[in-house]
Amino acid sequence: MDQSLSLPQVVINTRPLERATPLTHHLKASGLTVVDMPMLSLQSRPITDNDKTLMRQWLTGDYKALVIVSPTAAAAGLAVWQSLVRELKSQGSTAEEAETGLETLKTPSPIIAVGAATAEVLSPAKLDTTSYRVRQPDVANNEGMLAMPEIKILQAGDKLLIWRGLGGRRLLVDTLQARGVHIDSIAWYERTMPTEAATQYQQWLQDFLAHRSMQVVAPSKQPEQSKPIVVISSGTAFEHWATIVTAAATPLTPQSDSVAASSVEPHKMLTLSDFSYVVLGERLANMVAEQQLSHWRVEDLAPETILAAINATN
Repeated sequence: MDQSLSLPQVVINTRPLERATPLTHHLKASGLTVVDMPMLSLQSRPITDNDKTLMRQWLTGDYKALVIVSPTAAAAGLAVWQSLVRELKSQGSTAEEAETGLETLKTPSPIIAVGAATAEVLSPAKLDTTSYRVRQPDVANNEGMLAMPEIKILQAGDKLLIWRGLGGRRLLVDTLQARGVHIDSIAWYERTMPTEAATQYQQWLQDFLAHRSMQVVAPSKQPEQSKPIVVISSGTAFEHWATIVTAAATPLTPQSDSVAASSVEPHKMLTLSDFSYVVLGERLANMVAEQQLSHWRVEDLAPETILAAINATN
């Protein structure tokens, strides 16, 4: 087909702003039109006494391993780790000695960082990994972690600690609990829908439909319009996306005063099936498959991986 008649491929990046930039830059450098439209906002959660208790138990060697699922969890957990070590060092030590002791942090168990970005957060901390190293799964997902030696050897009665956000990583937890492993977790943050998400979608939708309607040529030369591709990295993000798209496509009542929504003709609204999806992992792939949506599954969120999936769709 004559490429001059093809409209630009649109990719909607729904990752949180804190994590969206590398992917957006990589896709734009490859000639794609990228729209940042976060479906998740990461909000810190108050640190509880129970969180500190679990951290102290980990520091004293109660857990066979620590799993850190994201850069945000790594940063939050590291800060509390340093604080507790400072607290311990200060007991019976001068302030200067306590600060000196913070130059290195002794790892009390193997640490599994899910992804290079998560491991990178720990690198400035000068960890003493003489006894235990920071390791990463070959594939940065639940299946990849379950294949790691440090996880495979866990058996009934062993304890595992997870640093995470509220929700997520159920396959790992469910599999290990079925094996009799005791799982404790600290949710350092929670995922919420950004307050501006619906407005951002409405604005993009108007621009997208207006641009498409301007492509008026002879029927025999009608440009090919690929479905916009949406990058989804979690079930929560997909739920938020589905809520917004469905609400925008719902016919308005006569009493509605939504200027943004009413400016788009109802028959031109987009539904979930008007998009294609690049999704992370089996659980999320199953979620979109249940709704019979066109999708491509990836096993990690490296920009190169996502670009390869997008290229495979064209």
